Amino acid sequence: MKLTEKLALAAMHKVDPETAHGLSVKALTLGLAPAPGPVTSARLKTSLAGIDLPNPVGLAAGYDKNAEALTPLAKSGFGFIEVGAATPRPQPGNPKPRLFRLTEDKAAINRFGFNNEGMEAIGARLAQRPRDAVIGLNLGANKDSEDRAADFAKVLAHCGAHLDFATVNVSSPNTEKLRDLQGKAALSALLAGVVETRDGLSRRVPVFLKIAPDLDREGIEDIAAVAVESGIDAVIATNTTLSRDGLQSVHKGEAGGLSGAPLFEKSTRVLAQLSELLDGKVPLVGVGGISTAEQAYAKICAGACAVQFYTAMVYGGLSLAGDIARGLDGLLARDGFDNVAQAVGTKRKDWL
Repeated sequence: MKLTEKLALAAMHKVDPETAHGLSVKALTLGLAPAPGPVTSARLKTSLAGIDLPNPVGLAAGYDKNAEALTPLAKSGFGFIEVGAATPRPQPGNPKPRLFRLTEDKAAINRFGFNNEGMEAIGARLAQRPRDAVIGLNLGANKDSEDRAADFAKVLAHCGAHLDFATVNVSSPNTEKLRDLQGKAALSALLAGVVETRDGLSRRVPVFLKIAPDLDREGIEDIAAVAVESGIDAVIATNTTLSRDGLQSVHKGEAGGLSGAPLFEKSTRVLAQLSELLDGKVPLVGVGGISTAEQAYAKICAGACAVQFYTAMVYGGLSLAGDIARGLDGLLARDGFDNVAQAVGTKRKDWL
């Protein structure tokens, strides 16, 4: 990390977290951020659900909620970008404060509640996206919707022409009863509607499913079965957790989803279980607690074809994207892999 980025991070930590978040997105739009371009090599180039990636290190949804910084994010070192979540209608989200830094734990708690400008505003920005980047959209449902399942298909229908992939997000803990849609019957019906919408688009858009880390073994088995039966293209494991085990911060009691370092082991174990159950039938994206190349590599060895992170940027800055990708390249070389795909699942048993 360069001195300028260190100083900027220190300044951001002087203001409340949500204000800092907004300022960081604004800084990106003004060109005040690292822009090395996607980091790539023969070892790092890979594919995910038929999508060619320059490297397997992606930005998780939740950072650029309204697709405001697509071009600078595409130049920041990531192999792919996910924006959103987008809902059919704009919504303000939950009352503030709703984002908390847990500095001692290298973590964050958020209870945003799908605050976003809605699919029309976000879709208009996606229509102007850089075409040399891989960009996906996290699909959400309005809090007061009479048919939340239909909302996901509605956002995909509106924005699908501008996407490389779309993620069905039924795992946010911050919209009441949203996680109920992870039940086998409800999820099967929801995904059937989304897949039908996808199949009606002018071009095929891979559909991913993002799940919670707080599922029991039966819930994980149900997710695996639905993933195969529904025809979706990948599973993202995992979203934030409701667990508060081992936290030190004064904010540990705040309601919302916990992300960052404490999530790493929990999310990686869910990932490994899914990898064992799916056995290559549906690819996996590993998310949760990544802040180093070693942790990204561990997710891949546990069964992920690609990884995403977001919270670590609060503590390590945007340059982490390139650092993690370059570090991953070195780890693959050290262990004799010619390509990252060869490493997928090689140490899954360590997490079971």
